[in-house]
Amino acid sequence: MLKTVITGGAILALSFPTVAQSGAIQFEKYTLPNGLKVILHQDKAVPLVAVSILYHVGSKNEDPNRTGFAHFFEHLLFEGSKNMARGDFDKYITNAGGENNANTSQDRTYYYDLLPSNQLDLGLWMESERLMHASILPVGVETQRQVVKEEKRQRVDNQPYGSIVENVFKRAFTTHPYQWVPIGSMEHLDAASLEEFVAFYKKYYVPNNAVLSIAGDIDIAATKKKIEQYFGPIPKGAPVVQPGVKEPPLAGEVRGVIEDNIQLPAVIQAYRAPAQGTPEYYAFNVLSTLLSGGESSRMTKALVDEKQEAVFAGAIPFFLEQAGLFINFAIANMGKQPEAVEKSIDEVINGVKENLVDEREFEKVRNQIETNFVRQNSSVAGIAESLANYEVYFGDANLINTEIERYRKVTREDLRDVARKYLVKDNRVVLYYVPKGQANP
Repeated sequence: MLKTVITGGAILALSFPTVAQSGAIQFEKYTLPNGLKVILHQDKAVPLVAVSILYHVGSKNEDPNRTGFAHFFEHLLFEGSKNMARGDFDKYITNAGGENNANTSQDRTYYYDLLPSNQLDLGLWMESERLMHASILPVGVETQRQVVKEEKRQRVDNQPYGSIVENVFKRAFTTHPYQWVPIGSMEHLDAASLEEFVAFYKKYYVPNNAVLSIAGDIDIAATKKKIEQYFGPIPKGAPVVQPGVKEPPLAGEVRGVIEDNIQLPAVIQAYRAPAQGTPEYYAFNVLSTLLSGGESSRMTKALVDEKQEAVFAGAIPFFLEQAGLFINFAIANMGKQPEAVEKSIDEVINGVKENLVDEREFEKVRNQIETNFVRQNSSVAGIAESLANYEVYFGDANLINTEIERYRKVTREDLRDVARKYLVKDNRVVLYYVPKGQANP
């Protein structure tokens, strides 16, 4: 079973069977006495149910000397429980004809089970076991230490450009715990004791730090009774307080050259940006689509098609709960130098600063965003995740129906204004990735 690390606040794309949606997505939300928030969405179009639970704990909640704990627990909590033998978690799901997985970001850890709807009880029982009776034993801890090390080797150490996020974040943030990424430090995981892992579990895996989101072919009244049966007895934990660290201004451009096992150089520009949910956040998302939303986007047209300086060019809005980055990224074409590629990226950005986007181009971008908004909520798994995300990050699950209006309020002037305000040299990290042995002395 492949578990994944995610590095941004974007909704995970899931290739599950789609369901027909007409009008607003209806749901019921309530809170158990132990603090567990519950969100239920009924859709009987397909005999499937997504049982998901989002814990409000990510890498930003970690001790600076014990990074990687949140992601480690994503793996560890598939080891079994008091009432489930090691290795049986995945077996139960696959034997029932379902799928399951998990992912970790800087702000959350998310687990989901996609099951035939007649297996709802199985999903509820398994997630309640994970929350109340997880096995944190030496054999499981050591097994998952090796699994995480192998994941890091495959996805970071031996992956071309795989260390970009790590190298960007440790330069863009100097005080806030966003300075390290979810994969964390292998040295920290090796040094951690069993007691430290148990303490992390008891602190963050409590019902009052979680949202149980269920979507699919369910009966609401019957499901509420089942939830009370499985989750009601779990005791409430101590309140979880999110970090309140305030990052000082970057106060000057930060530059670096990274040698990597690559053939083509890359240029990365990471600008400090606001947290998700602010009006400027929506403007940045629209700007990202303008710059890299498809073959006709500005960066692709300028750097890939017209100048042929890059084989890929794009803009990535990397917005998190407490801060954000707006990242421009381009892989140079054969024989092209990073300096030339960076200059061309700057020219594209300056074009947004200097001139309002054409009305026709702006309308095309808005249409793309609306299409993507609908697509992310076209499956029961996508709906369950969106509801949980909106509730945790914004305190308003109904944004699944109304957030599109925030995008519609973004104007052409807003794009120009955020570009002028944030996309400036003193507010960015610039990295050149070059083949090994080609860094200037």
